[in-house]
Amino acid sequence: MTEDRIPLAGVIGSPVAHSRSPKLHTYWLSVHGLRGHFIPIDVASDDLETVIRTMPAMGFVGCNVTIPYKEKVMSLADQITDRAILIGAANTLIFRRDGTIMADNTDGYGFIENLRQGAPNWSASDGKAVVLGAGGAARAVVAALADAGVSEILLTNRTRVRAEKIKEDFGMRIQVIDWVQAGNVLEEAALVVNTTSLGMTGKPEMRIPLDGLQKGTVVTDLVYEPLQTRLLREAEEAGCVTVDGLGMLLHQAVPCFERWFGLRPEVDAGTRAAALR
Repeated sequence: MTEDRIPLAGVIGSPVAHSRSPKLHTYWLSVHGLRGHFIPIDVASDDLETVIRTMPAMGFVGCNVTIPYKEKVMSLADQITDRAILIGAANTLIFRRDGTIMADNTDGYGFIENLRQGAPNWSASDGKAVVLGAGGAARAVVAALADAGVSEILLTNRTRVRAEKIKEDFGMRIQVIDWVQAGNVLEEAALVVNTTSLGMTGKPEMRIPLDGLQKGTVVTDLVYEPLQTRLLREAEEAGCVTVDGLGMLLHQAVPCFERWFGLRPEVDAGTRAAALR
């Protein structure tokens, strides 16, 4: 790309109109006085490869990837980071000047940074983590928790076989719990993480009994619409430390923005307000 071309980035998915990423990146570009644009791109599955391979010639320096393409884009990359390979999905593509495409996954980084910002007293040595769900987000969370040093992760999912697959991939520190028993292990947890869509606007509520939550337990929900889910509301009432899911979206975007536009932004009150507009 020539130096006088304005760098472009975006988010690819279907649907993608709901994404808060354009507001977030546009805010950072504006507040730092950088040239560039970030746009949502709704792409049909049959067009995905054509669109991605055309983007560098159009001036794109990279893009975020969201549902349902996080796994599919892996096959289009020339280089894949170790963490994306481990998670089995990519949420970030970097288009290099030599025409090659690198795939990465910053979801785990975003999760840990949000946890550290929202619950600064939490430590990986505090005790067990209970993770609800076994999809792509759960894989990113489990990888991040294992990397941070959490010694035991209790993993539960409505479809047990998916949780067993994560245990197979990530090792012996994971213990799989039947979904119907999920409420019974909450009292053991120093950290509880919901990675499912339960409780999200338009989705069913989470029906797991939450009376086992202990005062001081850190509870975080990856859902950020609404910002306060039933899980977070009841956890707060139980005296838990709660962390909403918006911060994960904000923090995962930091290394992406830095790679694309050359400056590392801060996640502060202004960033959060911009994403919520």
